Amino acid sequence: MNRVEALIKKYGDYVSLTWENNLSGIERVWFAVYDKSDERRIRARVEEFDLATQRANHDWELVDLTDAFAQWIAAHKYRDSYFEAPEDLDLALSDFKHEVAERLRAAFKSSRNSDNTVVAVQGVAGLFSFMKVSELIDEIEKDIRGRLLVFFPGIYENNNYRLLDARDGWNYMAVPIMAEAGE
Repeated sequence: MNRVEALIKKYGDYVSLTWENNLSGIERVWFAVYDKSDERRIRARVEEFDLATQRANHDWELVDLTDAFAQWIAAHKYRDSYFEAPEDLDLALSDFKHEVAERLRAAFKSSRNSDNTVVAVQGVAGLFSFMKVSELIDEIEKDIRGRLLVFFPGIYENNNYRLLDARDGWNYMAVPIMAEAGE
């Protein structure tokens, strides 16, 4: 069994467990942690995570943030100025962070989603250097219904998550779902 198959199996086992209903938003977050070199393999097989969720009698919604920054900057009225002076972009990044958080809030507030839904997020690597995943989770934690699954290309060790193996990581309360070594 390769790493991606092992992660899908581990996720299937985890999503099948009985869900506690009295958890805070922060306790409803799962990180599917995988090697950054497996990003395309994970994307090619994301439907298998959906199927595992359905087999466990839960609903699924996928939110892709891969091109969130590109969409945001393309629509921004000052985009040309930012291209001329990228250092000025720092002033507007709070708007970007708010917009990304709103996309996830909308998924949780959707009438078709419930406390039985896994909202899965892929493409968080596209946020790298614009915002931290921990900031995004902190922003939406009160809105999380059901479960939030974050596809996380990086490392989890010693209770520390590092997106894309970056130097700065953070200690976060999310539940890591990882393929076991040797699987």
